[in-house]
Amino acid sequence: MSTPLLELTGVTRTFGRTTQALRGVDLRVEAGRGVGIVGESGAGKSTLLRLLLALDSPTSGTVTYRGEPLDRRDRSAVRRFRRDVQVVFQDPRSSLDPRQRVGSIVAEPLRSLRVEGDHRARVREVLASVGLDADVVDRYPAQFSGGQRQRIAIARALAPRPSVLVADEPVSALDVSVRRQVVDLLARLRDEHGLTLVLVSHDIAIVGQLCERTVVLHDGVVVEEGATREVLTAPREPYTQRLLAAVPRLPDATPAG
Repeated sequence: MSTPLLELTGVTRTFGRTTQALRGVDLRVEAGRGVGIVGESGAGKSTLLRLLLALDSPTSGTVTYRGEPLDRRDRSAVRRFRRDVQVVFQDPRSSLDPRQRVGSIVAEPLRSLRVEGDHRARVREVLASVGLDADVVDRYPAQFSGGQRQRIAIARALAPRPSVLVADEPVSALDVSVRRQVVDLLARLRDEHGLTLVLVSHDIAIVGQLCERTVVLHDGVVVEEGATREVLTAPREPYTQRLLAAVPRLPDATPAG
């Protein structure tokens, strides 16, 4: 079995003396594949996301990237990790600085991660890849719709040419009419750029569009894991069955892998 890009082994995260947000979680993220992490609010998804993004450290267990322990104290290693693993947040209204023009927003990771090359050309390139014209660079986020703002956020994440894209509830803050467009965009970009995708969501139907494997998290524990098609069509756990029963489907949904 090949070494996964990201791996959590026996991870526990405790807050205070008694609150265990995660309990013995194992997770493998294989290169070029999509992994969905689903669960209701309070399941532990946000804590798991912070560990995957090296924004927090586990109380026990290990987090590795490309087979090496992820040490948040190693600044050079963390900078390389940040360049290789980028994130798209839930609400583009709050994740985009309203005081900055779009061109500066999309170029921000290129500056902060010290990426060499023509930043202006790269900004134009990634904006085009998400379906936005080059003239948007001089405008502000407030001048765009929610769907367009999320496209800008995706362009920013793609700017440093990451290998892994982590999407945190990427369509939950959008109108139903544009959710399908953003899901289709993520699917296309993943294929075109050969991205590894980690999708964190309460919506198991969205995961079904983008991920070959699905991990179901409940009360800080992985209660079910498997090929997405199997989880969607023949869930073993009653909790997973309840999630499926409660989630409305996007039109023309076909499970991935």
